[in-house]
Amino acid sequence: MSAQGLQVIDHTVQLTHEWINELRERLEWTSARDTLRLMRVTLSAVRDHLGHQEAAQFAAQLPLLIGGMFFEGWKPADTPIRERNRAGFVLRIEANVADVLDYRGPEDIRAVFQLLNNRVSHGEVNDVRAGLPDAIRSLWPPP
Repeated sequence: MSAQGLQVIDHTVQLTHEWINELRERLEWTSARDTLRLMRVTLSAVRDHLGHQEAAQFAAQLPLLIGGMFFEGWKPADTPIRERNRAGFVLRIEANVADVLDYRGPEDIRAVFQLLNNRVSHGEVNDVRAGLPDAIRSLWPPP
């Protein structure tokens, strides 16, 4: 029984910590805060390339707390964005993690995608990857 009687909240907090810990291990980073920041900005960058329906289907497979972060700041009228190149996608992420000492570049973005491959159904990962421009999809290994 949850201390507050809100098992759904306790469960999503636990799942979120599991995701962060798995990603932190993949990255070999020490900071959970930096790990979460990389995950958030990568998910936001992906979200903004997806159609609304695909974004909603993808978010449905994320833990509740991460799904909330996925939609935080979303402006549906401005998406999907038309940026088609890998460099712009990477720069958008790097602008938000530039001060992270452990950040190594696109290989760390790929670690986020590997986490998603491990935690989200292969069918959904394939659908999301198919919705991305080829240049950006090349960062995300198939599940």
